[in-house]
Amino acid sequence: MTNIKDIAKMAGVSVSTVSRVLNNHPYVSEEKKEAVLRVIEGSNYQRNINAVHLSKGATQLIGVVIPFSNHPYFGLLIEGIANEAVKYNKKLVLFQTNYEENREIEALEMLQHKQIDALIICSRICGWEMINEYRSYGPIVLCEDSRGHNVSSTFIDHYKTFFKALEYLHNRGHHKIGYCIGRNSGANSELREKAYRDFHLKVKKHIEPKYIFIDCFNFVDGERVVKSLMKLSDPPSALLVTSDQVAAGILTCCKEQNILIPNELAIMGFDNQPIAKMMNITTLEIPLIEIGKKLFLQAIQQTNQFHEEIVVKLIERGTV
Repeated sequence: MTNIKDIAKMAGVSVSTVSRVLNNHPYVSEEKKEAVLRVIEGSNYQRNINAVHLSKGATQLIGVVIPFSNHPYFGLLIEGIANEAVKYNKKLVLFQTNYEENREIEALEMLQHKQIDALIICSRICGWEMINEYRSYGPIVLCEDSRGHNVSSTFIDHYKTFFKALEYLHNRGHHKIGYCIGRNSGANSELREKAYRDFHLKVKKHIEPKYIFIDCFNFVDGERVVKSLMKLSDPPSALLVTSDQVAAGILTCCKEQNILIPNELAIMGFDNQPIAKMMNITTLEIPLIEIGKKLFLQAIQQTNQFHEEIVVKLIERGTV
């Protein structure tokens, strides 16, 4: 394969002259430029884009780590990130991890090897010790509260939001409140669990473990939750559901089983996705597209790390 040294030799010019022609650099005579271009055309020379990126110190690629690509929550985050990427002429490299640590490490290694310029982690599986090992290789941005760590973040205060949601349900007369969550590990899940414990201490109620449902990610998981509720002799009167998709599945199954909403079971979702509006679900609005935009802008800036908390808004509808 013809390389830049071969081009220089055939054109009778220096390697630096060929490099200036390839990069549209000024101060190259027309005669030498034409000679280089003739040789390039005749030899069918192809530039090594990886080498070009390495010499410039930038690939114009931003890595984005998500656990699932088929979940509306992460779809909206990616929409916000992608919209900004177009504006700044950047391209995205998507890593789907399925919450497998080795897949997230692969993304971190691409940052280390300068194959991407920055990495946005929308939902983390690696511990902080692992993240810190790669921090010096480029910007790492997280969609969680990362204050106290040397990475930027755009985040929801999940402790505060969860606690206020529980207070809202309690003030509406609900004293047996359960909740549905995706994974029971991770920083955000731990904050929600702590809020749940602290709330029960405040209202002097004991926690009923059977009111807590994990591995709830999609619409179909709502059916599993309702079937479990129907087996309880003393079910909760309200559920705080951390996904509108799951809340919609619960609502649909309740209607099939003639469980009256909200009289027999109140349902409160999260995110304010289109399905929540369509099915009239009370929910907490999280502006995911806006969060995605902010994550991208944090990833491309070269200044010091900073953190931005996003305000969550209660959307009252017909399920509470």
